[in-house]
Amino acid sequence: MLKEGDKVPDNIELLNQDGDLIKLKDYKGKKLVVYFYPKDNTPGCTTEAINFRDSIKEYENKDIAIIGISADTVKSHKNFQTKYDLPFTLLSDPEKKAAKAFGAVVQGRVKRRTWLVNEDWVIEKTYETVSPSKHNNELCTYYGITLKT
Repeated sequence: MLKEGDKVPDNIELLNQDGDLIKLKDYKGKKLVVYFYPKDNTPGCTTEAINFRDSIKEYENKDIAIIGISADTVKSHKNFQTKYDLPFTLLSDPEKKAAKAFGAVVQGRVKRRTWLVNEDWVIEKTYETVSPSKHNNELCTYYGITLKT
């Protein structure tokens, strides 16, 4: 499992919700929230995604990109993105290559876990236990983002 201080692998390439090949290394120089989640359109995963969506401007103001990754298909991701108007990238990892590289696979399943990556492509913080309803608030606190209530 990637832990704080580890470098993010340069070889992670996955298709996004539009079927475009995305190379994670293209995000070097930018802060990145890489969050893994079990499945599109399930209650917890939807709550987590909507909370990120509702705070996207605050993340963008701090030059932080958000990427969600699950084993779902490109088509499933597109439907999920469209249904909930998600303004960030969703990557399809059906073979769980990225999930395994980061350490988000437990007993063959993708677990809800998050890695915060800094501009130097180093893991700054990890979250192995994530509450879908509270996670966005945790990240905002970490990044010094004040949420409007």
